[in-house]
Amino acid sequence: MSDDVVGGVASNQLRAFIERIERLEEEKKTIADDIKDVYGEAKAMGYDTKVLRKVVSIRKLDQNERMEQEAVLDTYLAALGMLPPDTPTGE
Repeated sequence: MSDDVVGGVASNQLRAFIERIERLEEEKKTIADDIKDVYGEAKAMGYDTKVLRKVVSIRKLDQNERMEQEAVLDTYLAALGMLPPDTPTGE
């Protein structure tokens, strides 16, 4: 199969890349729809989807990164007077 070159661009190769990207974008949309459906099911069962999303986000972090974020959050909340006085801030 010959590859026409237009302006220094191999058109068949370019078309192949574009078609692969388009297929992957469609798969990504399908997966996003599936995830949305799962959250909908969880909500119908009484789960708080905002909290579920947060849990999923936290599970992506390694333990050190999570601990660091929690310490910074506690520090900010303490600085804003949003923590009870006896809560340690990790300082």
